[in-house]
Amino acid sequence: MSENKQNQKQINIELDEKMAEGIYSNLAIINHSVSEFVVDFISMMPGAPKAKVKSRIVLTPQHAKKFLKALSDNVNRFEKAHGTIKDYEQPPIPMNFGPTGEA
Repeated sequence: MSENKQNQKQINIELDEKMAEGIYSNLAIINHSVSEFVVDFISMMPGAPKAKVKSRIVLTPQHAKKFLKALSDNVNRFEKAHGTIKDYEQPPIPMNFGPTGEA
């Protein structure tokens, strides 16, 4: 492979200190239209009547599918290294946080 092609495949990704801290989320709500997927990451505290959207990520359908594959691959690798992730039964959560949008 030529040096030019190798340079094109490298991406310099910056991660500043605040972003590196991350944001905790224990709930994700996913909506979609024909042109995009919207994923809201939410932090919900037990017994609290309100929950807050901490981050919203908007993806094209193609990127949503690539993300699904990447996440699935990573979960499989995690489970091979650490054992099956248990999926605990959760009571249904009423979702009433504003109108649903369309793109």
